Amino acid sequence: MLNATRAKYDAYTQQIGKLNNVADPSRSFEVLPAVAQTLRAKLKASSDFLSRINIIPVVAQEGDKVGVGVKGTIASRTDTRTKDREPRYPGDLDATRYRCEKTDFDTLIRYETLDAWAHQPNFQPLIRDAIITAKAMDIITIGFNGVKVAKDTDPVTYPLLQDVNKGWLQHIREDAPERHAAGGDLKPEVRNAAGVVTTPGKIYVGAGEVVNPEKSNLTTAKVDFVNIDAVVYAGIELLHENYREDTDLVVIVGRELVNDKYFAIVNASGDKATEQLARDVLLSDKKLGGLTAIRVPKFPKDAILITTLANLSVYEQIGSERRKIEDNAKRDQIENYESVNHAYVVEDMGKAVLIENIVMGTKPAA
Repeated sequence: MLNATRAKYDAYTQQIGKLNNVADPSRSFEVLPAVAQTLRAKLKASSDFLSRINIIPVVAQEGDKVGVGVKGTIASRTDTRTKDREPRYPGDLDATRYRCEKTDFDTLIRYETLDAWAHQPNFQPLIRDAIITAKAMDIITIGFNGVKVAKDTDPVTYPLLQDVNKGWLQHIREDAPERHAAGGDLKPEVRNAAGVVTTPGKIYVGAGEVVNPEKSNLTTAKVDFVNIDAVVYAGIELLHENYREDTDLVVIVGRELVNDKYFAIVNASGDKATEQLARDVLLSDKKLGGLTAIRVPKFPKDAILITTLANLSVYEQIGSERRKIEDNAKRDQIENYESVNHAYVVEDMGKAVLIENIVMGTKPAA
């Protein structure tokens, strides 16, 4: 590290210590709530997708979901001469709860990179933003691919962070199987007593004769749906009936299911380049099944999720943020160690449908 870089790096670590009221940030410390709140806002601003969902601080590591949908009705009338008025909860009173799991977000920056940044007046924001951007992408990756919580994660075996935490799609699979379809007729999957899916299969979409269970000995190619629009229309029927007409429903679609020409990058920016949101949400210029179609990073390529973006949340336990910054001269790099307790929450399962194992093409001959 060059001397000029060293001076700027020392100023950076001193500022981190000052903000968190610690003398030596190279020793593990608790991130102060005000700093954590600022970093949470920076995290949302670093990603267009994260800016559209909820990142919610919660006190307890485990508890009831905090988001409130409008699943039921509340209008009524009561003859108070004979009985009390009874208020109704408008949201989802299902038994699913959240649990925040500790997640490490550890990053390194090589000396040569710091030397290249040292002449920049925004040296400290460059370090901060590099860390935040990596963290944001991992949160999105876990949200769409996480299936379990391993004590010792394996990024080689699970490159999409499948073993770091349970993401939104996994919670739908486990907690609301009636909202999860992975077979041609889009009927809810069936599991045996051991929890194993007993009706696996693929959903074939494309030109060809649609499967008709009343016919037999069909010799023509068969498909389950003629196009993705038909899949989405069928999927909407798996939503709770109170949500099927919601105008803020979207369909998040895998990259293999719709041609790239139907998507364009969202140009959401402020007056300055530094205020630009990361353009990681692609909007379709055509609707699918009557819903706005979007693509986001790391979403499974053969799946569809019908929901509202406001129905997806990341809970962050207040007071669980830990951090330390080390200068590792043995490796010519600085190392940033962070951890926080996260939970990925689908606020209202009635407002979410997951359709998986979609294949664009006809069924193979029997």
